[in-house]
Amino acid sequence: MHKSFHSKYYEAILQLRPKDEKLIDFVLDECEKNDIYISKVVEHKTGVDIFVSSQKFAVALITRLKKKFKGKPKITRSLFKTQRQTSKKVYRVTVLFKLNHIITEEDA
Repeated sequence: MHKSFHSKYYEAILQLRPKDEKLIDFVLDECEKNDIYISKVVEHKTGVDIFVSSQKFAVALITRLKKKFKGKPKITRSLFKTQRQTSKKVYRVTVLFKLNHIITEEDA
């Protein structure tokens, strides 16, 4: 059971390029298996952005995506805020996975 988050909470963005149903289904199944909260899914002309509640999950998912699909990952982070009490910097992670080619029935 995942923690209770407000509806717009996220720690990481999974960017999947180009739009491919098998890739998206794989990521959504992994989120469900690991009980990861998805706050938003945004569809673009070039792909999909999935906003998830766990940075660790997003970074770990890259190794599973590289094993299953042929593509290039890229991980970036940006400063989100500095905590007032501890002065600790809080980052949000963006994980881009770009497929080399769209998966066809013969590849599966």
